[in-house]
Amino acid sequence: MNKWWEKMQAYLEPRFQLSAIRDFAQKKKVPEHKHSFWYFFGGICLFLFVIQILTGVLLLLYYTPSVDAAHESVQFIMSQVKFGWLIRSVHSWTANILVGVLFIHMFSAFFLKAYRPPRELTWITGFLLLVLFLAFGFSGYLLPWNELSFFATRVGTDIAGVIPLVGKAIKTFILGGPEVSGATLTRFFWLHVAVLPAFALLIMGIHIILVQSLGMSKPIGIGETKEIFFFPDFILKDSVGWLLILAVVGAVCVFLPWEAGPKADPFASTPLGIKPEWYFTFMFTTLKLVPAHIFTIEGEVLAVLGFMLGGLLLMLVPFLDRRAAHEKRSPVFSAIGLAVVLYIIIMTALTYLAPNIGK
Repeated sequence: MNKWWEKMQAYLEPRFQLSAIRDFAQKKKVPEHKHSFWYFFGGICLFLFVIQILTGVLLLLYYTPSVDAAHESVQFIMSQVKFGWLIRSVHSWTANILVGVLFIHMFSAFFLKAYRPPRELTWITGFLLLVLFLAFGFSGYLLPWNELSFFATRVGTDIAGVIPLVGKAIKTFILGGPEVSGATLTRFFWLHVAVLPAFALLIMGIHIILVQSLGMSKPIGIGETKEIFFFPDFILKDSVGWLLILAVVGAVCVFLPWEAGPKADPFASTPLGIKPEWYFTFMFTTLKLVPAHIFTIEGEVLAVLGFMLGGLLLMLVPFLDRRAAHEKRSPVFSAIGLAVVLYIIIMTALTYLAPNIGK
């Protein structure tokens, strides 16, 4: 056994430089302090993404991306394939949990000022990953071709259609025509299983390289701290978080399995209470509350432009907050960040606690 292992190492070493990777892992250290808890959310995001890939590949073995067979193939997976209901539930629940953990990871980095030099690109690639995973959720939502996903997709693409000048062209491009149809399902399928994964893997690779090369940022105001080795100390602690998340996902999937729902009927009227996935509901409720016209401009147009501008400013915050990494906190940016978090939480809660609001 030892000879076989030595031969394999001798073959791999000149080709992959494994010793350099091993030396880097053994020398890399992570600061440990009272805010170290927030470091683990990045690893949890990566862990959930791996689960998404594995379960997605398994679902692809049986899923058929067509109007006539999509819903039936999902029902087949749920009822006929051994443990198919579990695989689909894990895929759906981890997708939702992943987006939630991404929001926590992003805002914890924001409040700890982890976007300051030299970590500007780390922040930007992390923000782009959040956008990509929101797109993952939106595209994957339609694939079961059930009633809820069909009409929620129609509502979501209608929002894109109100963007001035280019909205109608964007909506037509997304849908593959004027309405949600088989062309939309095909486009969303390839976007979900090919285009978005390619971009996600590329940007995630850059993000991980930046994190590993620059190390973990130390929060402002923290004095001298002890350090632990990334491998195996930090990885072992990180793996505890992975196991806890896995236990939560398993419990939720057993007691609240993801349902297939009734098949979509494009000719039916929109059912009452249709809303997008929870991570889009703060925008959905805002559009319901905004006045029809603000001065001479449509309220929806201003709201959508506001979301786009807000996202752009959030991505560019490293260049707006020009303080150096070691300087004191910037209270204005912290206050704005807190206001954004409260706004998202309140609007999301209103969607479920007051579903008739804005009608």
